[in-house]
Amino acid sequence: MKKEFTKERKQPLGIFELIAIALGGMVGGGIFAILGISVEKVGNATPIAILIGGILALLAAYSYVKLAIYYKDEGATYSFYKKTFINSHFSASVIGWLITFGYISTLALYAFTFASYVSSILPSASYELYKNIIAGLVLLFFTVINLLSVKGMGKIEDILVYLKLSILFGISVLLADKGDIQNILPIFNNGFNVIDIIIVASITFVAYEGFQLVIHATNEMRDPDKNIPRAIYSSIGLATFIYVVLAIGALMAISKTQLITDKEYALAAGSFEILGDIGLFIVIFGAVLATASAINGTIFGASRLMAVVADDGYFPKILATRIKTYIPKYSIIFMFLTSYLFILTGSLELIIKFGSITFLLVSLLIAYANFKIRKKTKTKGILALIAILGLATATIFIIYFELITNIKSLMYIFIVYILIIIGSWMYSKFRERKKFLFFIPPK
Repeated sequence: MKKEFTKERKQPLGIFELIAIALGGMVGGGIFAILGISVEKVGNATPIAILIGGILALLAAYSYVKLAIYYKDEGATYSFYKKTFINSHFSASVIGWLITFGYISTLALYAFTFASYVSSILPSASYELYKNIIAGLVLLFFTVINLLSVKGMGKIEDILVYLKLSILFGISVLLADKGDIQNILPIFNNGFNVIDIIIVASITFVAYEGFQLVIHATNEMRDPDKNIPRAIYSSIGLATFIYVVLAIGALMAISKTQLITDKEYALAAGSFEILGDIGLFIVIFGAVLATASAINGTIFGASRLMAVVADDGYFPKILATRIKTYIPKYSIIFMFLTSYLFILTGSLELIIKFGSITFLLVSLLIAYANFKIRKKTKTKGILALIAILGLATATIFIIYFELITNIKSLMYIFIVYILIIIGSWMYSKFRERKKFLFFIPPK
C-alpha cells in the first residue's frame, strides 16, 4: 500500500496538508457532542475546561512527537510501544487492542453526533429510532466507500477540513454577535470546584484525539523532524482556539438550560432560536460535514492499524485479510459492527467518557514509554514527568467522578476493558500457535 500511495502522490506532504490531516482527525464532531455535557457540569467555566483539555493534549503530544522523530515509523502508537518494550508480547498486544477500541469509540461518537443533528430536524416523537437508523446508515455508507476504495480524495479532503473549521469559526462569530457578554459572567459561581473543571477537561480529551494521525504519514512527508512537531502542535493550538471561541459564542447566545436539555444537538436547537432557519442550516451542515469526514478518515486509518496488529498475531488473523492488495475488508466490517454496537448499547455521555478514558490511558502509556527511553529520544525528563503526572491525574479524576456519580456506566466501561485485557492477553500468549481459536490464515 505504501508504495502505491507514494507513487500516486508526486510531491511530499507539506505542512498545510499535515495540519489538515491532524485537524481532520480532531475536529470531527467531538466539540458538538461535549458542549452540552460540559455546560451541565461547570457552566460558564466550560471554555476554561476546554482550554485545559487542550493543554492535556499538548502534554500527550510531547511524547508522541519525541517518539515519532526517534522511530520514524508510520505505525505510530502501536509501533512505538512495540519497539520500546520489544520483549513483551503482552505490552504490544494490549496497546494494539486499546488504541483500536479507542478509535472504534470515536467512530461511534462521530456517527452518534451525525445522527443526532440530522434527527433534530425530524419529528421528535421518533427521535431515538431515527437517530439509531441514521447512525447505522452513515456508518454503513462509509464502510462501503472504504471497501470500494475511492481514490483521489487528498486535495478535496484538505479543502473540507479547512472549510469545516471556517464554518465552526463563523458559527462562533454569529452566536457571539447575537449574544450578550453578561451571559458568561460570572465565570465561576458560588459552587466553583477546581476538581469539576479538571474532570470536564478530562472528558473533553476525546475532542482532541486524532493529532497522532500525522505520524501515519511519516513516509510521505518532507523533513519529518521539523514537520511532525510543527503540524501536531499547530493543529492542537488551532483546535483549542476554535473550541474555546465556539464555547464562548454558545454561552453568550444560547441559554444554559437549552444547552443542557438538548445536549446531543444543543448548537442546532439554540442556533435556530437565535439565528433562524439559516443558523440552523449552517450548524447542521457544519456538524454533518465535520462528522462525515471524520468517520471516513477514522475507518480508513484505524482499519489499517487493526490489520497490522492482526498480522502480528494480536488480533484474529482473518482481520489481516486484504482485498485488492491493500484494503483490510474484515477489519473495516468489524469496525462498523462494533462501533454500531457501542451506539445501540451506550449513551452519548458513556461513549464520550469511554473514548476519553481510553485515549488518556493510551497517552499515559506512550508518555511512560517515552520516559523509559528519554535519553534516546532527547526528552527533557521534567517535561516527561509533567506529562505522566498530568495524564495520570486526569485519568484518575474522570474515573473517580464516574465512581461517585454513575457507577453503572463505569461498570460498562470496566467490562469492556476486562474483555480487552483478556483478549489481548490470550493473543499475546498464544500468538505462535497457528491453530489457536479464530486464527484463520489470510487468503
